[in-house]
Amino acid sequence: MLVVSVSVAGLVTLAAMTQPSLAPEAKHSLLQYVTGKYLLPSNCKVNFQWSDPHPVGQMVCFTVQFYQRNGQPYPICDTDNFTVDVCGGTRKLAVITELGSPTDPACANVAKVKFTVRHAGQYKVSVTVAERHVAGSPFAATFVAGPPCAQRTHVLRHCSTVVCTANIAQVVYVEPRDEYGNVCRFEAKDNPVEGYAINIAQLGLKSPELPLDATGDGENCSTNLEYDWESQRVMVQLKFVQEGCYHATIFYRGTELHNGDFDIIVLNSIDSTLVHKNVASKNHNVCYEAKLVGINGDRLTKPKKVLCYVSPKQLIIKELILKFIPKRLFTFRLCPSTKFNFQGQTIKSAEINMNSFTVDDGCQPKIELVSRERNVIAATFAQFLLKNMGGSETFKDKQDFFYHEVRKFHQKHYHEKLSMKVNREKLLDSSMKATKNFSVSDWCRNFEVSFQGEQGVDWGGLRREWFELICAQLFDAKHGLFSSFHEGQQSLVHPNPHRPSHLKLRHYEFAGKVVGKCLYESALGGTYRQLVRARFTRSFLAQVIGLRVHFKYFEQDDPDLYLSKIKYLLDNNIDEIETELYFVEEQYDSSGQLNRTIELIPNGSKTRVMNSTKLQYLDALAQYKLATSIKEEMEAFLKGLNELIPDNLLSIFDENELEAFQLLLCGTGQYNLADFRAHHVVNGNSAEFRRVVGWFWAAVGNFTQEEMARLLQFTTGCSQLPPGGFRELTPRFQITAAPTFGNLPTAHTCFNQLCLPDYDCYEQFEKCLLLAISEGTEGFGMV
Repeated sequence: MLVVSVSVAGLVTLAAMTQPSLAPEAKHSLLQYVTGKYLLPSNCKVNFQWSDPHPVGQMVCFTVQFYQRNGQPYPICDTDNFTVDVCGGTRKLAVITELGSPTDPACANVAKVKFTVRHAGQYKVSVTVAERHVAGSPFAATFVAGPPCAQRTHVLRHCSTVVCTANIAQVVYVEPRDEYGNVCRFEAKDNPVEGYAINIAQLGLKSPELPLDATGDGENCSTNLEYDWESQRVMVQLKFVQEGCYHATIFYRGTELHNGDFDIIVLNSIDSTLVHKNVASKNHNVCYEAKLVGINGDRLTKPKKVLCYVSPKQLIIKELILKFIPKRLFTFRLCPSTKFNFQGQTIKSAEINMNSFTVDDGCQPKIELVSRERNVIAATFAQFLLKNMGGSETFKDKQDFFYHEVRKFHQKHYHEKLSMKVNREKLLDSSMKATKNFSVSDWCRNFEVSFQGEQGVDWGGLRREWFELICAQLFDAKHGLFSSFHEGQQSLVHPNPHRPSHLKLRHYEFAGKVVGKCLYESALGGTYRQLVRARFTRSFLAQVIGLRVHFKYFEQDDPDLYLSKIKYLLDNNIDEIETELYFVEEQYDSSGQLNRTIELIPNGSKTRVMNSTKLQYLDALAQYKLATSIKEEMEAFLKGLNELIPDNLLSIFDENELEAFQLLLCGTGQYNLADFRAHHVVNGNSAEFRRVVGWFWAAVGNFTQEEMARLLQFTTGCSQLPPGGFRELTPRFQITAAPTFGNLPTAHTCFNQLCLPDYDCYEQFEKCLLLAISEGTEGFGMV
């Protein structure tokens, strides 16, 4: 019996040493369990290497020391399922984890975790091993805003032209923000107004700049800066002694604020009362005398007496024939693209020099006027414009005003359900037939869609499916109503002047109504919001909001033409080129045969393009290819759109907000990081560049959908992806090494190429990448 007992004990001990426990869920052998030689999460220690609270923007680090149940160090490895989640509300951050140390065996039980927080607030740090929290997890961490940054600090409810009264203080509010857009918080010991300075320039003078500090006084202006602790904003008080036109620029530590420059029209008390009366009055027949002294830069031999009429919609310049018959000379839309320039002109007459101004909308010839009532005319125009935009020129404020005014415009139209049956196989035709007799009131109702031959109740899903399918039928280039300048699934689309014969102008009118319907539904908000599934060209969007197109749009709309012709003409002296170029555009068929020649200007076939007129030629080419050739299509589209969305609301957006308007119309879409990582190309294989690419994916992992939209816009020229996602980008999204160090990333939108320089550390890389995609996209904004 003794021999048997010893034998059995020996076999059991041997089995415990060599075999895991018989239980399938057990992870340790019996011997490990008995001796405590296994990882125990509750024994692990977390050491945070920063103090709480901590400023955002700096990479923070903490270490985790792993121990066995018996207290001995445990060498951590990839198979131990060690995870770290850092969350702030719905925002989840990407983290960089380093396990052990290849050079120091003593650190085999240590994991180093790094991450960067860019949004101030409370965060939860969860540290788990095999889905079990370590001791103390989850941890709480607070991150606060950093110091003010001039590029992010902005003037609230910004106006490009401020109208004020002499000897009455005008207050402008500045909201300090850090480089990541967080609102800065100050303590009682701080001096929040320190570092701010203001430059005041009286327009038309030879030495215009009169720098003023926070407490300084100028000859014509006194300033005062105070901090409002309740609203956490800097109050800039400006008080002018004399009437006139000025330009103000606000700086923070020598750098101009993001939107810190604006014109100021100072009126005397009588004129100020007159302007307010003009804006408040329903009778807008008031006119002011002026003299027309120049057109498009050419001085008239004899100034022409004219009358200036300013209304909420337009500025009209008329002359009186026989002193009583009015004749309209120019009409300028009252919108942000119509600019007043108050700079003094080089004219001998002192009266003209002090009271001259130019009006330019980018579409018509620029005109120069002289009037004793210059300030009143300009101030009335500015106040009407501000009123039309809801009192602010920032995009977010414009967007809120736009939605509010759309709801107000249709307040008499009830959003009741309206049944609509369509044929999925003939979606476009059946949809147009179903809506053929719809009034504006019907278009404002809540469509309840059903598909013929299909069972299903529309609780919103079928309506969203119809919007998505009908947008594809209308705006996908393969269907012919809209087209692109070059082949490629991600190409931007615009109206097709060579559309198939079965597609008529009424199809464009229907397309306009669908877009108007989407904007109206979005204005209602919530679950009603609808987006237009399309990738429009910038030139098309410009014409939708009433802007004039120019040759710069070719760079994104038609990159092939831009690279092969436009850029070549811009970079070279045409006078030295052997091939003669005339003001014509030649059209060829698919076989390469010349179809016809279009004159871009009168007698263009006999007018040679010279180096001095090449910009005129490029502008005429843009007018033809981007506007004139699709004039009928645009008019039909706008007819349908304006039935639901008034053109005066669309015109509150300016050229710098085209991409923001694209997002307002089409949204950002949803960007999948896994799809992005699976469908891209990396050009470069050095160790330094591989490190930068790793940083890139860590940074992108922290991006919001807004920041992904900015990255896509910066690299490809459009914030929208093709329907199939990143795999349908042609060419693929390219990440390329740039032969520089520490510079901002650059991009070549023609090739969907992002060029990344080398950097010292991750923090420097992330800061430069964010700055590039934020400031490198012209006028980008988000919904």
